[in-house]
Amino acid sequence: MDRLDDAAISTRLDEVPEWRREGDEIRRTVVAPDFPTAIAIVNDVAEQAENLNHHPDIDIRWRRLHIALMTHDAGGLTDMDFRLAARIDAIATDHGA
Repeated sequence: MDRLDDAAISTRLDEVPEWRREGDEIRRTVVAPDFPTAIAIVNDVAEQAENLNHHPDIDIRWRRLHIALMTHDAGGLTDMDFRLAARIDAIATDHGA
């Protein structure tokens, strides 16, 4: 998978406004209504990540999920990161987060 250049990353970030760039990653914090919902979100994200064979870093802090995406094999951001980011956004919305 090809690494995106800065212009492409800026364009793709417009498509996922909850995400911000930090170096070679994009990050988002999801705030769930409660802890069980946070875990349900993680489970749904895990299922999508397995389907895409692309796995995020997730830090769970009570009902806050800190999520980071990067394509390690490419050494930066690729289309796959933004595809998974959009799916994570949809999952969060479905769970009321």
